[in-house]
Amino acid sequence: MTFSIVGRDPRTGDVGVAVASKFLAVGALVPFVRGGVGAVATQSFVNPTFGPVGLDRLAQGHAPAQVRAQFEAEDAGIVQRQFGLVDASGRSATFTGPGCHAWAGGVAAENVAIQGNILTGPEVVDAMLAAWEAEVGAALPWRLLRALQAGDAAGGDRRGRQSAALLCAGPGRGYGGLTDDWVNLRADDHADPCGELERLLGVFDLLFGRPETTREFTVEELGWLRRTLVKQGYAPALPDGPWEPATEAAAWALYGTENLEERWVPGGQVDPVALAYLRRQFGT
Repeated sequence: MTFSIVGRDPRTGDVGVAVASKFLAVGALVPFVRGGVGAVATQSFVNPTFGPVGLDRLAQGHAPAQVRAQFEAEDAGIVQRQFGLVDASGRSATFTGPGCHAWAGGVAAENVAIQGNILTGPEVVDAMLAAWEAEVGAALPWRLLRALQAGDAAGGDRRGRQSAALLCAGPGRGYGGLTDDWVNLRADDHADPCGELERLLGVFDLLFGRPETTREFTVEELGWLRRTLVKQGYAPALPDGPWEPATEAAAWALYGTENLEERWVPGGQVDPVALAYLRRQFGT
């Protein structure tokens, strides 16, 4: 009833899971990640304990293949289960029990494990692997999403679509750099859940992405910003001329209202992505 991809970015050590299903809120049960440890997808008559237990065992140094063997030995319902694991060093494993509904199967390679059940056929897994390999160099959330979308386009869950989720973690990737938890997006009940995930990930990148480049405001841009800050009520009036503390305080308040704190740059510098968004929001 589900197809998923578990992956690791070898450049950064980030780990994540993308999953879709004809099932309500699949993100509540299938994906588990832990920065610096690994990622797990557990599905098909899902045993949700495989997530935290699997991550604990990976953290203790067990290889994914060992964890797979332990689950096979310990779980009385293993014939109906399916899961995939990747650890922080890129080792992977996938498992499909013989009691999973057809078509069911998966593939594991360095840094990735892909699995699915009640699929239209093996072409779903094949398409996901091809997309994963084609997106080398992309940020992990987008690479996982493109693979998930490829599986969906190849047929996906043969019963239809309902939900999808994307969960990623990486060292210092979380909000303000204070946690490893990074992307956590879900489309719990949607006609096009993979498409909705793409929209949400675009919004996420805007609001929580960090500046890749910065520069000084031009004279025209600074004039526009000050007029906007006054018009929107962030200051009663602002002076002309170079950047100064009153403009900085008002601009910081605007960024807070728009949830752009991660893209804030002090001292009269600006992230062009944030500026483009603000000009769309408030007019040029």
